[in-house]
Amino acid sequence: MQVASETLAVAGAFWSMSAEQILRLLRTAPQGLTAKEVQERVAVYGANRLTPPRRSGRLRLLLAQYRSPIILILIIAALLSFGLHDITDAMIILSIVGVSGLLGFWQEAHAADAVARLLALVEVKATVLRDGSPQEIPAAAVVPGDILILSAGASVPADGLVLEAKDLFADEATLTGETYPVEKTTGPLPADTPLAQRRNALFMGTHIISGLAQAVVVQTGRRTEFGRISERLRVRAPETEFERGLRRFGYFLLEVTLLLVIGIFAINTYFGRPVLEAFLFSLALAVGLTPQLLPAIVSVNLAHGAREMAQEKVIVKRLSSIENFGSMNLLCSDKTGTLTEGKLRLDAALDAQGQPSDKVRLFGYLNARFETGFADPIDEAIRASDRPDLAAYTKLDEVPYDFIRKRLSILVSVGDRSLVISKGAVPNLLQVCSKVEQADGRTQDISAAEQITRLSEDLARRGFRALGVAWRDLGSEKVLTKECEAEMTFLGLLTFADPVKPDLVQTVDDLRRLGVTLKVITGDSRYVAAHLWAQIGPAEPEVLTGPELHLMREEALVRRAHRAQVFAEVEPSQKERIILALKKAGNVVGFLGDGINDASALHAADVGISVDDAVDVAKEAADIVLLEKNLAVLRNGIKVGRKTFANTLKYVFMATSANFGNMFSMAGTSLFLPYLPMLPKQILLTNLLTDFPEMAIASDSVDPEFVQTPHRWDLGFIRRFMIVFGLLSSVFDYLTFGTLLLVLHADATRLRTGWFIESVISAALIVLVVRSRRLFFRSAPGRYLMLATVGSIIVTLLLPWIPLGRLFGFAPLAFSYVAFVCLIILLYVGAAEFVKRLFYRKIRQ
Repeated sequence: MQVASETLAVAGAFWSMSAEQILRLLRTAPQGLTAKEVQERVAVYGANRLTPPRRSGRLRLLLAQYRSPIILILIIAALLSFGLHDITDAMIILSIVGVSGLLGFWQEAHAADAVARLLALVEVKATVLRDGSPQEIPAAAVVPGDILILSAGASVPADGLVLEAKDLFADEATLTGETYPVEKTTGPLPADTPLAQRRNALFMGTHIISGLAQAVVVQTGRRTEFGRISERLRVRAPETEFERGLRRFGYFLLEVTLLLVIGIFAINTYFGRPVLEAFLFSLALAVGLTPQLLPAIVSVNLAHGAREMAQEKVIVKRLSSIENFGSMNLLCSDKTGTLTEGKLRLDAALDAQGQPSDKVRLFGYLNARFETGFADPIDEAIRASDRPDLAAYTKLDEVPYDFIRKRLSILVSVGDRSLVISKGAVPNLLQVCSKVEQADGRTQDISAAEQITRLSEDLARRGFRALGVAWRDLGSEKVLTKECEAEMTFLGLLTFADPVKPDLVQTVDDLRRLGVTLKVITGDSRYVAAHLWAQIGPAEPEVLTGPELHLMREEALVRRAHRAQVFAEVEPSQKERIILALKKAGNVVGFLGDGINDASALHAADVGISVDDAVDVAKEAADIVLLEKNLAVLRNGIKVGRKTFANTLKYVFMATSANFGNMFSMAGTSLFLPYLPMLPKQILLTNLLTDFPEMAIASDSVDPEFVQTPHRWDLGFIRRFMIVFGLLSSVFDYLTFGTLLLVLHADATRLRTGWFIESVISAALIVLVVRSRRLFFRSAPGRYLMLATVGSIIVTLLLPWIPLGRLFGFAPLAFSYVAFVCLIILLYVGAAEFVKRLFYRKIRQ
């Protein structure tokens, strides 16, 4: 396709070309592409992603089940058995390995499909012109030649040239490090213009702060500036606490496995046993020790949790964040819309003396009516209050709101005059005012500023949010700049009411009982924030303000941030500092934000939480998206997150108790017997049958008391659990071994059969014991776990009596054998329950 080569040709310097040249080279038009043209370009350029989607994803996922070095060596050893004419055993080993891999593949593929469907609900969209009309499409579907329509809060999905701009400011900090928003304009620039000065170009990874624009897409995906940088740096998402704990647990088991396997192989070889048989026996023990289903179990647990959370109106974008969600003990939240109803109502328009003023109301309405930046709830509340006649007023220009000035100014013409009307935070607005207008229209010096400040603080103490309104006559001036915001006349105050949500007190109390402490972070005054806290908090809050925070060193901030309940008058850049300080104090921190200025804090938090109607940049930065802006939704999601974490830990406990004990016992008895206590194929079958109950753990029920508090990875606890319950399992394994050998005088075949039955059934039943801290009969397991456990036991009992059992080297047992084995299993379950109570009592102490 010719357009592909032409696009690549202009990629390096599209900002140096006119709009007409770019449109011609891209074979597009201001009305956008047609559906046919889009299909052709998708075929050429692919999806607009930094990382292209993997092809043959199912095949890769299947092969991933067999990438463990131990599994690969086992397959090679089985193939070697073919060469030595031991075909039956080799086929059995390969079949068991294959079934285990397919089981993991099926579970992970099912989980991946479920997650993909959930992510489609909250994917970031882009608005483009196609076939002459605006269409909202996934950002990944944007192609070169598309005409983007952008407004405040939108993420820029690709690199492109600005065709039209109105008061357009973009945040490019992710690319250039520039703190302040950059104004964007039209018109070509020199080809050697540095990235930070390309004022006519927009880039992927940035977002619009204010204004409106149309831009033509030139580059997508990895061909963008952001794509080239990410390709060089190979940036990975930071490792979550859950992922870190999982990795450390894996290393720990790997160390144990390697030591045991090498030792067993060396000792069996020393005793003169066949090298291949000893090698296969050692590898089979390694498979039994290694929780090879852990990735599949984790994926299934997380996907199951994601589906449950979706039912609670919580969509998970990053699965590993579910575990952090459950571990979270601090939740930082903005005030408006989350803690309050979010439906601001204009309560009053007051002059500088606190009396009702029609002029303040009119000028406030003019400012809100003509602004074209981000759709702010405050402006919507003003516009909804009344509709004065604006026929005499015409908008000339605008300086959009930004988080440094904290004000928004418009320029309107009325008759032969041009008026600047500014609206913003009272302290910031007073800084640019030199006069105050009285009720009768006269002005006086700004010496009344203290009175105005006291008035706004008094309103704040009563729960009202107050914004200042000021104006200035610019004569015949037609252009507005930030420099015009000087020598202004303070006119009065607009006050807004935003009551707290009716169920907020109960929700905050529920979060507190769940071990989650709420902290409020807001740009509102300390008085408004304190008034809010008085309605939901149990005591007078400790308030830390933005100006105080600005003067603090990091060490002092860590101490103060941990104690403070409310952070008020906070600037956007300070939100990230607060989050990082709370994390340094040892907390797992969640941050709930939905604004343009929340992206950095969302990235910094352990769990970034946004809402479905948030601006694109906030949704992109979040790990979790709420379909309803309500803390009650979050509360329910936390419970599901903790259940998911609990079920993941259950698998870890199972894999490190009975499995470890069984493998350790086999390794020990192999040193005293003239033959192997179990054949490699029998060990692998044992491992496969004990996996089935564990695969059902994702749907298991969780005791209510576990959900009530946050939990975190504790490798020391897991190590102690493995040692205690692994040794307990070994004690009863050796009891089984001694009974079969010394009391019943079993031969090799019957000893292996009896030990196989004891190993599988005891491992299946111990699942019911270790899954809960309660007595096992007082904690009902999930239906699927119970069915899988019963099914595994039935298959184990039947196997020695059917022809398939003979292929595995089993033989039918006399009643006395079965009776002794069952008695030992019952004793083991009782002992495990007793030891469990002692173990947790010691842990509590």
